[in-house]
Amino acid sequence: MIPDELYYTPEHEWIRVDSRGEDDGAVVTIGITDFAQDALGDIVYVSLPEPGETLAQGASVGELESTKSVSDLYAPLAGSVLARNEQLDQAPELVNSDPYGEGWLLRIELESETGLSDLLDAQGYQAQVAS
Repeated sequence: MIPDELYYTPEHEWIRVDSRGEDDGAVVTIGITDFAQDALGDIVYVSLPEPGETLAQGASVGELESTKSVSDLYAPLAGSVLARNEQLDQAPELVNSDPYGEGWLLRIELESETGLSDLLDAQGYQAQVAS
């Protein structure tokens, strides 16, 4: 399951553009892909940055702990955290059951939309997963 309308990273994160700003920035929602949640196994704990924190592209910004391992979450783009999915504090399994919906991780306001063009589209991500 790889929705066409999303952007993807090689690290198995998805990015949805929620709104485009009048200036450079856009608001995006970030999560992990169905492929990633399946590979991780049952998610039992999620650590995410707080609203207001500034994220540098490529920096480790949190962790996903599963019954198999602990995996770092990386910022796919630079920006400021607007919201974290508070539901995951009590129900981290939402990442497994609904990775593209209720299992979202962060909403950020991008410093610039230019980084979006460096991300994979659905076909590019499908090709990566297949190889």
